[in-house]
Amino acid sequence: MMISIRQRKEIKTTEVSEHFPVQEENVKLENKVPSGCTSRRLWKIVSFTVGGTVALCMGLLTSVYLATLHENDLWFSNIKEVEREISFRTECGLYYSYYKQMLQAPTLVQGFHGLIYDNKTESMRTINLLQRMNIYQEVFLSILYRVLPIQKYLEPVYFYIYTLFGLQAIYVTALYVTSWLLSGTWLSGLLAALWYVANRIDTTRVEFTIPLRENWALPFFAIQIAAVTYFLRPNLQPLSERRTLLAIFISTFLFSLTWQFNQFMMLMQALVLFILDSLDMLPAVKATWLYGIQIASLLLVCILQFFNSMILGSLLISFNLSVLIARKLQKNLKTGSFLNRIGKLLLHLFIVLCLTLFLNNIIKKILNLRSDEHIFKFLKAKFGFGATRDFDANLYLCEEAFGLLPLNTFERLSDTLLFYAYIFVLSITVIAALIVAFHNLSDSTNQQSMGKTGKCTVDLKPETAYNLIHTILFGFLALSTMRMKYLWTSHMCVFASFGLCSPEIWELLLKSVHLYNPKRIYIMRYSVPILILLYLCYKFWPGMMDELSELREFYDPDTVELMNWIKSNTPRKAVFAGSMQLLAGVKLCTGRTLTNHPHYEDNSLRERTRAVYQIYAKRSFGTDYVILEDSICYERRHHRGCRLRDLLDVANGHTMDGPGENDPDLKPADHPRFCEEIKRNLPSYVAHFTRVFQNKTFHVYKLSRNK
Repeated sequence: MMISIRQRKEIKTTEVSEHFPVQEENVKLENKVPSGCTSRRLWKIVSFTVGGTVALCMGLLTSVYLATLHENDLWFSNIKEVEREISFRTECGLYYSYYKQMLQAPTLVQGFHGLIYDNKTESMRTINLLQRMNIYQEVFLSILYRVLPIQKYLEPVYFYIYTLFGLQAIYVTALYVTSWLLSGTWLSGLLAALWYVANRIDTTRVEFTIPLRENWALPFFAIQIAAVTYFLRPNLQPLSERRTLLAIFISTFLFSLTWQFNQFMMLMQALVLFILDSLDMLPAVKATWLYGIQIASLLLVCILQFFNSMILGSLLISFNLSVLIARKLQKNLKTGSFLNRIGKLLLHLFIVLCLTLFLNNIIKKILNLRSDEHIFKFLKAKFGFGATRDFDANLYLCEEAFGLLPLNTFERLSDTLLFYAYIFVLSITVIAALIVAFHNLSDSTNQQSMGKTGKCTVDLKPETAYNLIHTILFGFLALSTMRMKYLWTSHMCVFASFGLCSPEIWELLLKSVHLYNPKRIYIMRYSVPILILLYLCYKFWPGMMDELSELREFYDPDTVELMNWIKSNTPRKAVFAGSMQLLAGVKLCTGRTLTNHPHYEDNSLRERTRAVYQIYAKRSFGTDYVILEDSICYERRHHRGCRLRDLLDVANGHTMDGPGENDPDLKPADHPRFCEEIKRNLPSYVAHFTRVFQNKTFHVYKLSRNK
């Protein structure tokens, strides 16, 4: 904490000593520097040790806290195995089923073969799961569990969930380290970690969606951001730079391997680098290294996923290649007058955009790639470029997670003072960034290296500039799509805590109000964070203790009854149709073959899902086993127009049920609604379908063999 203070004193001493005789200066250096260096080095070691210990403790405590909440919420240690598996809702259950499948395989080789040649996830189709899905983490964990001598002491499900909660410890530690690197004091790291925990509702959902891909990926993304922050520091030693590049590559690769949406997150990161490079706010060489690492990581993942075409056709690869090509075409981009440079930057942006679209379209045509078209349809409709009746796009648009960020999010973030601190720090750094950017563009005739920006009174370090643009872009992403808020809110903790502990931020503020004084900076950068820490402990500690003492139990008897019935009363090769969410549980709990599932990143699967969902539409339909859910057939959770049956009706060109307007070109359907009519036991339906199971929630019908 005193390192930066002593550095400033040293600089001031040098400036003052210019007025003293040379002999007196030499005496001072001879007598004081060695002891000063020794004490400074000792203090550095002590500070690093204490800060590192606190970082590890905060990570571990967060991990234990989240694991305890999960146990208390479900009574996970006491419920049956089928109930544990049902608690992995929707796609979480699908991913966990492959971990279970690998453990149940007689040998690892047979387990691999079963994943590469899988014919149970999609009926009448053999697919390569390692190519289609990001499940290498399940494969790795299953191998570890089989190899390590822990089977007698730890159940497979606990090995799995403890690994995920352990990753949360790494996640919090990485956030802590990033804030520490930016501010120069580990106090900011402590504040970032406490803010992360205090705002748990908005920073993580790991305790109730454990196997979700983002819970695997975000810890590695946080490590990458910490490594990039360190890499952008000026005057790094060559060895440190090489080690940091290796850390960036490994973390980027692991992040890419564990989440199917990695390319979109890294595209945002590439945009951050592009903006900073264009404004001369970070070294172009370092930006080039980071572009290259992103491309190399994706290509390596592409190879491991058996040349997954969706990766090759990603916008990220096209964009990064376009930036590197455009830079070669415009070698004098950073020279000329202010207006000249603005013109060159606009031309540069235009070239990069055109090249990106051109390369991306060429690659997709060569590969005949359509896997990600539903995402672009969704984005087009979401941002007002025309309404759509496309079922897939509307399925996303009607989900709350893909809607705008609710305003009550800011109320919760304000209760912990995080939002106020974030806006305060963001305002100051944005003003500083605008001044530095204007100075860089105006001073381009005398090109200078980073860190030597002439006589500009305001300075912004490259690592600070990177985190600033990062938080702004990811903020826009979170505001537009609620599900992505976890990328923003966790970084919000880092950015706000860094600013409150940063001498540069307080110096800018105090100078602007003519109250600048080194002692005031020292007081503000330590007193404000400490007061906030005390406030957080006082206000949220009792609530956290109450939360930890609140005991609940998992209770879903209807789904448990359904899964037990399927296991006991249907052949192992039976094929089931139903909702994506429920079928993931059927796959995990019973091992039966599915018609469709929640991993929605394949065009043929989306077409199959639309066909299966016609059981809730006004069309005739048939299959071996159909599971009907009253919660979908008579859905009330969504408003009219967003109920699943409404999406299907509109996509089929049929009018929607209930009071309200319909588009004039929609027509009444020729068939009644299947899920309603089949329950009336009419001869036309009984001839084809036989009800074999029912409870308050589910109805299972078997297709008669004499159809």
